[in-house]
Amino acid sequence: MPFALPDPKRRNPLLFPDGSHDPATVFLNQVIDHPNIEIGDWTYYHDRRLPQDYAETLAPYLFQGAPERLIIGRFCQMAQGVEFITATANHPMSGVSTFPFAIFDPPRFASYRSDLPRGHDTIVGNDCWIGRRATLLPGAELGNGVIVAANAVVRGKIPDYAIVGGNPAEVIRKRYTEQDIETLLGLRWWDWPTKAIEKAIPAIEAGDVAGLRAAAP
Repeated sequence: MPFALPDPKRRNPLLFPDGSHDPATVFLNQVIDHPNIEIGDWTYYHDRRLPQDYAETLAPYLFQGAPERLIIGRFCQMAQGVEFITATANHPMSGVSTFPFAIFDPPRFASYRSDLPRGHDTIVGNDCWIGRRATLLPGAELGNGVIVAANAVVRGKIPDYAIVGGNPAEVIRKRYTEQDIETLLGLRWWDWPTKAIEKAIPAIEAGDVAGLRAAAP
């Protein structure tokens, strides 16, 4: 029987054999409504704590209207404890002290964040797997197909289809040859029509780049 992708508009997409849905697994764009956060279809987060506020859990310092954004692609997978430290968590560094005096001064509180230098957007490509308790620092940018090891602390730009780990995170290895990576980036299977993706799942699961190319719509 052909595999059918779950409805990307479903909050809890993981169905157990008994017919019940796993409450800990959510499609993120169904539980986050934040003007500074953009999340692609089929990207899920798994957290047994069942957060009340998923935006606050994942990006606790990203306030609505902040100058930077968090952008996450399609088909990403995130484990419990993943956290994005966005630029609004920064303290002023131009003075003698980094102590945020202004937040304790009511007349200056409202303008404090706007006075900080604008930070870079944090970007996660498509089909990235981010392991348990990994942290992405302000302005981190993951390419497509990146794997982030548990407890890694990621900064800067991570190349497509790299596996990274450690603190600070470093590239452990690439998942495919440069030629295959170029092919995968050209195919961009995550953008295909749903039926085409479903038909190509055997090739995707097998890591069959040639088969995936042959299945392209």
